Amino acid sequence: MTRAYVGLGANLGDRERSLLAAVDALAAADGIEVAGVSSLRETEPVGVGEQPLFLNGVVALETELSAQELLDRLVAIEQRFGRVRVPGEHGPRTLDLDLLVYGDETIDEPGLTVPHPRLHERRFVLEPLAEVAPGLVVPGRGDVESLLTGVD
Repeated sequence: MTRAYVGLGANLGDRERSLLAAVDALAAADGIEVAGVSSLRETEPVGVGEQPLFLNGVVALETELSAQELLDRLVAIEQRFGRVRVPGEHGPRTLDLDLLVYGDETIDEPGLTVPHPRLHERRFVLEPLAEVAPGLVVPGRGDVESLLTGVD
């Protein structure tokens, strides 16, 4: 089993209901166990244009799936919630599930980069990650608490 961390986000519709339902969908999936869920926090959007506030959190998983299989599962769950991924687009969304960390692996393949390439720049990811995994060392970046002190 590999410990993985997934970022949760939504800024359209019933955000809290969507995030909690996504966690339930992960828990119901074969090869995945939910090991912990951070509290949810309202955050300013990062991206282009005016859009509603986000609700963000992090879920810790134990999984038998490969990183690519887990990412495929995340995308399928997003699609069930009406999300259509458009590369490079950072607009409003009903559900956003980002694979943040997958064990101690560093992966850089087309469509899959782990750890998430902007994880270390985003307080809305680092705070819930530190809550659910204090002391976590993000491969190639350092411990989550130190990363948190480096962001605005």
